[in-house]
Amino acid sequence: MTLSWLSILRLGLVQMALGMIVVLTTATMNRVMVVELALPAILPGLLVSLYYGTQFLRPHFGHGADAGGRRTPWIIGGVAVLGAGAMLAAFAVGVMERATALGIATAVPAFLLIGLGIGAAGTNLLALLAARVAEGRQAAAGSAVWIMMIFGLAATGITAGLLLDPYSPARLLAVTAGVSGVALLLTLVGVVGQERSPAPQKPNQNRKLAFRASAAELWADRRVRGFTIFVFASMLAYNLQDLILEPFAGHVFGMTVGESTQLGGMHHAGALVGMIAVLLSGTLLSRWFTVPIRVWIVGGCLLSGAALIALAWGGLHAASWPIAPNIFTLGLANGAFAVAAIGAMMGLAREGDESREGIRMGLFGAAQAIAFGAGSFLGTAAADIMRSLTASDALAYGSVFAAEGGVFLIAAFLAMSLGTQPKQAPAADLIPGE
Repeated sequence: MTLSWLSILRLGLVQMALGMIVVLTTATMNRVMVVELALPAILPGLLVSLYYGTQFLRPHFGHGADAGGRRTPWIIGGVAVLGAGAMLAAFAVGVMERATALGIATAVPAFLLIGLGIGAAGTNLLALLAARVAEGRQAAAGSAVWIMMIFGLAATGITAGLLLDPYSPARLLAVTAGVSGVALLLTLVGVVGQERSPAPQKPNQNRKLAFRASAAELWADRRVRGFTIFVFASMLAYNLQDLILEPFAGHVFGMTVGESTQLGGMHHAGALVGMIAVLLSGTLLSRWFTVPIRVWIVGGCLLSGAALIALAWGGLHAASWPIAPNIFTLGLANGAFAVAAIGAMMGLAREGDESREGIRMGLFGAAQAIAFGAGSFLGTAAADIMRSLTASDALAYGSVFAAEGGVFLIAAFLAMSLGTQPKQAPAADLIPGE
């Protein structure tokens, strides 16, 4: 039985819950460590890298749920572990104020728990959607749950910001505990009863394969392997600019902190519009026209690449360049391609004659998360290296943006090549949902 839109939106509450907790750990606690405690910025960067480092376990989490036949316990347990990790991280930040080394030692297991919780819950949430969302709805469903996640990020950022003033370690811990409690409640509302109705039946019963054998069989599938490589390349390009966009605006365009923050908001606004466009094309507008998933993916990658190359060019002509529309266009393309790619992941994860959605989605999710972590590091490292090699900030940042744009163009080519089967195979699209 496929999910109704109400059930899809209920599952979106889980994605919202994940975003609510994550924003406290990656934004709020990051700022406290660097500003209030005057610790090196590399410290939160290394702690977040621990979270990304756990994401190679996503296929294990998916395989475990595949073997057990139920995803609800993994989702609820994952959010509970995530909340516990966040509260331990908040406690660790408080300890850092009095004993830095002890606080850091406490933060390490906290961020490992954060990564494990996100991996377990996020992988099996998407696998549940993949197994039960009707064919053709995947991109729209992906848009809906990601929009809800962005709402959770924004709402938590605003509310927590109000509750945290004036800052104190006890207040940070209390706010984190409150947010974690609300997130767990939303998760329960989102998943309870969703697996009571039978899932669409697969032709064959699942074989009892060990994880290594199942993973090897999966990687031998040319379609899965090709799509995983595409996901890594596209998500690497997506995140390369994340940490250098606002410094670029300050160094090259002379923007103040407030102005560069607004520019970052322009990127998020564009991404939201792109996601809504994909959602509408799969719902309200679908009776008049339907845009295939591959068009959103390839078009989004091409437009993202063009926008980044334009940004590189614009930095060399900062006095007259319309940077705000450029950034909005980049966000628009990023948002449309990202949620369409999520929809394609769900479509490909549900294929096959056995219920292997978990390990497939785990593989795609691991590629995405590792690419995000690598993108954050490589983007900042490349900007620092180029700034040390040239006196022109515009040229230094521009070279990174141009390279990022090139990776997006490569990702677009990979996406187009996924639609071509070898001659001996049946003629069918590798990107599902068309």
